Amino acid sequence: MQYRRFGKTGFQIPVVSCGGMRYQQSWNDNDPVSEDSQRNLEACIRRSLELGINHIETARGYGTSELQLGKILPTLPRGEMLVQTKVQPKADPKKFIADFEHSMELLGLDYVDIFSFHGINTAKELEWTKRCFDIADGWRKEGRIRDIGFSTHASTQVIMDAIQTGLFEHVNLHWYYIFQDNWPCIEEAARRDMGVFIISPNDKGGRLYDPTDKLRELCAPLHPMAFNGLWCLRRPEVHTLSCGVARPSDFDIHVDMVSQLDQIETLLPPIEARLEAALAEAVGEDYARTWREGLPEPEDTPGELNLPVMLRLRNLALAFDMIEYGKMRYNLLGSGGTWFSGKRAEAPIEDAALAHCLTHSPHAQVIPGYLRETHQMLAGAKVKRLQQN
Repeated sequence: MQYRRFGKTGFQIPVVSCGGMRYQQSWNDNDPVSEDSQRNLEACIRRSLELGINHIETARGYGTSELQLGKILPTLPRGEMLVQTKVQPKADPKKFIADFEHSMELLGLDYVDIFSFHGINTAKELEWTKRCFDIADGWRKEGRIRDIGFSTHASTQVIMDAIQTGLFEHVNLHWYYIFQDNWPCIEEAARRDMGVFIISPNDKGGRLYDPTDKLRELCAPLHPMAFNGLWCLRRPEVHTLSCGVARPSDFDIHVDMVSQLDQIETLLPPIEARLEAALAEAVGEDYARTWREGLPEPEDTPGELNLPVMLRLRNLALAFDMIEYGKMRYNLLGSGGTWFSGKRAEAPIEDAALAHCLTHSPHAQVIPGYLRETHQMLAGAKVKRLQQN
């Protein structure tokens, strides 16, 4: 395993982290845990440590994950692990304190190395975090946490605002090949010597564990997960990628990927060229380069439509046959809360209704038609986030 310095705290963190969102038994933390589920989770943790992946990440919001980890973590060499948990900020700091204390009780640890405010997704949640920050800082002074940061599914502007408070030592955010909007936030984090952790590069990054045949072909000789991982880690500003495992073998592709880090400049350029050519062929060269320009945020759109997401999903479906991924994401719009903002088109989209919010887009004339096409391709029954199921 290779390691990178995780910002100003100085932790040496593996470039692949063990994410705790998929190996737990249930999203309901009150459900009983079966022996088979516990054995599987413990096998995942032991395999992670065997591979040198000593960063174990979880959250109060991950159902039985903390409870199940709490049965094995205290039996392992504590000084050789970096344990991270995340707790949502609350309008009432007393509720935030109660959630943190519950996390610590479940984990069975005296301290966690990396603590994150979970889900600073809106300006309001950033204000709640500021309200709770002194409490977390007190825990750091007591030695109960060693590093304070935040995770986010927010717009780029909200993430930037949070980074520029100067309060945090790390950020967990989305950034990968098919979603590059947050690069300015990573640059700002690097200027402030913050650790950078990439969330869900394999799932939200394109359901890469189940890639389309076309995506496999375009990414050859790499598996699409390996391509995406190398693409992210090419940037030294990125320190670790979450590998959310459901079974011990899920680490295998990522370990192989790490062994190829020294071949990045040989392996990636031809794959990037093929991906870019496929997108240009599918949607047009000019549109492929400029489709994102001038698109409004959902709150500035009639019906709170999330135009960037909808148009990105169209691109991916047409260029890479990513229909199933598109359906998963498109049908979450409207029910994802602050974790996936905006809505899909429920009523017929009229060109005139969007005209005033597309004045800065070079493609204002064609976008309404593209949105109708996207809805026809991807619309189905609404889905919920995993935590809501």
